[in-house]
Amino acid sequence: MEAIRIQKVMKKDGELSLSGLPFRKGEAVELILLARPKKKRRKKGVTAAQLLKSDWIGMWKDRQDIGDSVEFARTLRKRASTRSE
Repeated sequence: MEAIRIQKVMKKDGELSLSGLPFRKGEAVELILLARPKKKRRKKGVTAAQLLKSDWIGMWKDRQDIGDSVEFARTLRKRASTRSE
């Protein structure tokens, strides 16, 4: 069975008009209509300036258990990758 995709925007409630289809008079066709999901709006990101002004930068500066942050992150990644399930 040949499939043809046509995307339309409804202009009137309950009415849809199709033309220019590649079928001849007398051919049997099946029509299946699917409503396309509405696009979700993306949340606007944070700029670098906004991030610097936020409480996120430096939030762990007073932690005594984190000496070298690079080594601390490496240890966390290694621990996470060797976890058994």
